[in-house]
Amino acid sequence: MARTSKRRIHRVSCSMQVLELTKARSSMSFVISAHGNKIGEIILGRGSFIWYSKHGRKPTRFSWSKFAEVMDSYERSGRRAK
Repeated sequence: MARTSKRRIHRVSCSMQVLELTKARSSMSFVISAHGNKIGEIILGRGSFIWYSKHGRKPTRFSWSKFAEVMDSYERSGRRAK
């Protein structure tokens, strides 16, 4: 049986402000798109994980410890990505 290829829905673009993430005010920014439309942006920094929604003016900020707690509770709830 031949495998059918799935069409890619999501696209992720990355930009880095500083090559060495151990320095303060350095981060990586990921822009997430679906079907060619921006759905959000993730900024990874030394001390936190920040999510901006598509139209979000106010970011959702997590410390790395809080982000780990959120992901663990998501996994325990049985809602996993397929």
